[in-house]
Amino acid sequence: MSIRMRHTHSHTHNRRSHHALQGVSIVTDKDSGALRLPHRLDETTGTYRGKLIKAPKVKKERTKAEKYEHPKHSPNEKVVAQESKGDSQVESAHEHHEKPSL
Repeated sequence: MSIRMRHTHSHTHNRRSHHALQGVSIVTDKDSGALRLPHRLDETTGTYRGKLIKAPKVKKERTKAEKYEHPKHSPNEKVVAQESKGDSQVESAHEHHEKPSL
């Protein structure tokens, strides 16, 4: 069975003319000077069209050491565990960080 309709380059280009990417329009807020999308809430002040909608977003400042530090699980730390019968303390390494022996 043959193809009934021709599929020319001009037909393809006409169809693809609507596939072009468009830039995003960004607006500078009048009060805070922050960049935001139009018709959206300003997250830095929490206002929309001059009215307070929600509490302003507070950005937590962290140092580089706090950012990359993971105090909960460190493979070299020792865990102090109490025995159920006595008050003596036993030091042992984390079991989930060690590789199983074969």
